[in-house]
Formats: sequence, C-alpha cells, structure tokens
Amino acid sequence: MAIPDLLSSEILYPYWQNEYAAALLELDRETLKERITAAEDAIERRLRQLSKDSNHHAERRVIHDALISLQLLKKFSQSDEPGMLQ
Repeated sequence: MAIPDLLSSEILYPYWQNEYAAALLELDRETLKERITAAEDAIERRLRQLSKDSNHHAERRVIHDALISLQLLKKFSQSDEPGMLQ
C-alpha cells in the first residue's frame, strides 16, 4: 500500500493499518523499533482472525505488501549508513 493511501482520511483495515502507518511515519530510531513490532503484532493478530475466513483476499494482499515494507524498514532502521534514520 502506498504511503499517500495511508495519509488519506479513510483507513480500510483498522485492525492493523493504524499501527502500520505509525511505523512508516516514525523518525526516531528507537521508537521505530517499537512501532514496527506493534505493527507486526497487529498484523499477526489479524492474520489469525482471517485464517478462519476464506474471504478478504484484497486485505491479505495488502498485508503481504505491508509485511515486506516492514521488513525493509526494519533493515534500514538497523543500518549504520549515513542518512538512514539517524
């Protein structure tokens, strides 16, 4: 899901999307780690809920993309490269 979509007034998947958006927008490295964990936990809870239902294909695709984004964000947050979340 693109960042501009998250900044719109409509949250399509409130079970986890608020935590995900908070992680994407966090600038402090230490707080970012907490936000990423919170987003991953919220997504994991939602996936457990969805496991009981064969619908929600669109949300599952968005979750997949969000998890990839969180993995990249986690990698960048642990980087010592200049310009990476100082």
